[in-house]
Amino acid sequence: MQSVELKSGTRGQPDIRDRTFRFAVRLVGLVRALSKDAVDLVIARQLARSGTSIGANVEEAQDAHSRADFIRRMNIARAEARETLYWLRLIREAKLVPPKRLDDLIVEAEVIVRILVTIVKRARQKKAAD
Repeated sequence: MQSVELKSGTRGQPDIRDRTFRFAVRLVGLVRALSKDAVDLVIARQLARSGTSIGANVEEAQDAHSRADFIRRMNIARAEARETLYWLRLIREAKLVPPKRLDDLIVEAEVIVRILVTIVKRARQKKAAD
């Protein structure tokens, strides 16, 4: 179910599918930069799972069989984005990598959360109007 809701709404900005894919690529680089000690490995796995799941769920939403299915999948992506933001903030506060490396990723995670919240909200409004 291809939908105009997938556009970020900002001129010149990539659509949410491209944005979440590029974000996942950047997170993979960060995960690789974390040390291999036990704590870092746990956090790295959690970050990799949640961060790559965002885009995967956005992609799955493209094949949604109904508006309700689309909303459900995008809502999962939104929840994964919030979890990713949590792990990024934890990495920053625990000083596992230099904060400068995390600042842009944290801002991007916040933007992705806001975009996904808007997509879900608009899709729910359209569903209610149907």
